[in-house]
Amino acid sequence: MSDILIKGGTVVDGTGAPAYKSDVRINGGTIVEIGEDLKPGSEKVYFANGCMVTPGFIESHTHYDGTMWWQPDLDPLPGCGATTVILGNCGFTAAPVSKDKAAQLEMIKIFSFFEDIPEGPFVENLPWDWNKWSEYKASLTSKVKVPANYAAFVGHIAIRLAVMGLEAWDRAATADEIKEMAELLDDALAAGALGMSDNLHDHDGQDRPIPTLKADDAEFVALFEVLERYPGTTYQVIIDTFMRKTGPASLERLERLIKGRNIRMQVAGAVPTLDFQKDIKPVMQERVASMRANGIDIWPGIAHVSPTSTLSLVKSLIFAQSNDYVWHEVVLADTHEEKASLLADADWRARARESWDTKAWPHSPMNNPQDLYLIDSENGVGPTGITLKEYADERGLHRSDAMAEWILANGTRSTVHMAPFPKDEQLTIELMNDPRTVGNISDAGAHLQMLCGGGENILLLTKYARDEKLMSLEQAVHVMTGKLANFFGLTDRGEIKVGKRADVVVFNLDEVQYQNMEKRFDVPDGKGGTSWRFTRPPAPMRLTLVNGVSVFDGKQYTGATPGEFLAPANDQSVAIAAE
Repeated sequence: MSDILIKGGTVVDGTGAPAYKSDVRINGGTIVEIGEDLKPGSEKVYFANGCMVTPGFIESHTHYDGTMWWQPDLDPLPGCGATTVILGNCGFTAAPVSKDKAAQLEMIKIFSFFEDIPEGPFVENLPWDWNKWSEYKASLTSKVKVPANYAAFVGHIAIRLAVMGLEAWDRAATADEIKEMAELLDDALAAGALGMSDNLHDHDGQDRPIPTLKADDAEFVALFEVLERYPGTTYQVIIDTFMRKTGPASLERLERLIKGRNIRMQVAGAVPTLDFQKDIKPVMQERVASMRANGIDIWPGIAHVSPTSTLSLVKSLIFAQSNDYVWHEVVLADTHEEKASLLADADWRARARESWDTKAWPHSPMNNPQDLYLIDSENGVGPTGITLKEYADERGLHRSDAMAEWILANGTRSTVHMAPFPKDEQLTIELMNDPRTVGNISDAGAHLQMLCGGGENILLLTKYARDEKLMSLEQAVHVMTGKLANFFGLTDRGEIKVGKRADVVVFNLDEVQYQNMEKRFDVPDGKGGTSWRFTRPPAPMRLTLVNGVSVFDGKQYTGATPGEFLAPANDQSVAIAAE
């Protein structure tokens, strides 16, 4: 279905302009005509009466870099209208990699830990027939066929490990190592990477700062000099406004290093919206305003869905990132028998109580049992549908002991769910309406047992536009289409205009819903079996087109894989994209 005439719909064109009645003709994967009462030719006619016709939605922050190799249907994205995914965020990328196997495995471990993705599929399902990012792109585009377009950053963490090996965790780089890093970044940008992603946020399961936190100013300057040679690219970085709250210092440093450079910067966490972040919100807002006043092209990243947590003993970074390394020992235990043994051990229980009382962050799930829900029981013993606080109070137990007891009774594959963090909704809307922000941020493709991202874009249509009328439908669509396409330099799509690529969705606004999550046991575990992930049913879209080809027909994914690699529009990469 690359030639199609969509008749009778209401066009929301992705620019924020008012919706209008019109037909849309698509030929060869491109929009060729827009107007009322267009006459059918030889193409298929799709009647969209009562429906909206909009550009396909862009998932602006995902981690499908590994997942797409073993789950190429990108479920649940086609049924939620996503036609482009942005990969390689937060410094976590599958390339470049060192020729040293130990350093390769370290990059897998880092990606696996921080994005809650099993190591096994990374090792088994990716061919690892690359070292440079350009070689990775060649392998990816030839071997993986998906229903959505994709564009990708190259990660600073990966670059650092590729050059320094395991020493990347421990020290600053030498001048020769910095030169090699700059060459690897140049290789990626010349091959069409969106830019460089970075991480000034995380600590690992051993409380080690992520390798990029060891980078000195000389390393950043050298990499920024390369980025500046590719004016269509972006520096994407996550800073810490969540745990240790070093975000203000990070922004101050970045302002000093980037000032005077022609570099566009997207910062996840630049303007905090959660209630527990109020202590640093004013200084962060002031810093962003100062950077803009000084000519720095900074775009805060905005998530319209508050973070939530699923506490799982199978694969979860929540305990470690809450500064609770005692419960993290249970996550690291190899077998479910070992996990149960720890939970029942009196000495471990004592250490766990102390960790929750004295080490875990005040805003963490461990210190908010009233917001932890006992929902997902492996064996059905229960009780379910109550909070951890209620369960603990009924039994006169410390909250850590209560969670251990409940999991022992219900099975170590059970999960405990945290309510979303309270957030400043008005600030969230103001930020989404800011013309220089990146919205629709999620973690789709990662945290598979938490369900971050997949289908959360639908809330912009339902909660924000239709139900609570917090913004117009036109603005909600703009936030996840034209605004993002223009930001990432994907200028041949993102709007319903003649000449644009036909990434198009058709939906009835009264029909679409933000669906509840459900378990699916289809994730390879690297041991010959499968593990589970959360997903959700389609919204649904009536039709999702990617490059003019139907990938969702109103009921299900069609099996089509018309997705293409996309490069940002700049002088260096336009030729690459056209090859």
